[in-house]
Amino acid sequence: MSGAVKKVGLISSLIATAKPNLQTFVKYAKVELTPPKLSDLPEIKNEISKMIQTARTGRWKNITVKDATLKSLIALEVYMWFYVGECIGKRHLIGYDIKL
Repeated sequence: MSGAVKKVGLISSLIATAKPNLQTFVKYAKVELTPPKLSDLPEIKNEISKMIQTARTGRWKNITVKDATLKSLIALEVYMWFYVGECIGKRHLIGYDIKL
């Protein structure tokens, strides 16, 4: 009986600890995980034109090692999520299942 009481106390303390973290996650998820709105399109266009201008002028050569590492890791993460989506879509790790 005392073991059950300890488990209930452990579960309630775990819930009390996790609740603020979950609320923070939900707060950021509502903002960061939503698709872009029509009002976001001008800002997206400006960012793309900035990237093109940076590539043309060679300003990308002047970034710090920290920024280059961070951007490389972000690009790797995007690529890996694309790969995971491909594996889910084709339902195989290697190649497509083509039925002849």
